[in-house]
Amino acid sequence: MQAKAYEGYFDRGQFYSAGKQLRIPERRKVYVMVFDEPAQEDTSTDWVDELVQMVKEDSSEKLRMEDFPRLDFGREPITFESDGGQS
Repeated sequence: MQAKAYEGYFDRGQFYSAGKQLRIPERRKVYVMVFDEPAQEDTSTDWVDELVQMVKEDSSEKLRMEDFPRLDFGREPITFESDGGQS
């Protein structure tokens, strides 16, 4: 017998599990534990700061279009440059 545990929260008749769709086979024995604490959705953006820091610390070789000779857009690539703040 193999068992799986899922963490998530229950809201308006639905169970939500960390962004993953949960599929429980029909007619299976289940145990449900309800904790006496409200669910808290992760709305922090700390991961953005961590990503920015990782990009700043990246020391790998920067790739150029010449590094991909089989890549052919059939036109010159579009470069987006600042126009001095004018719209």
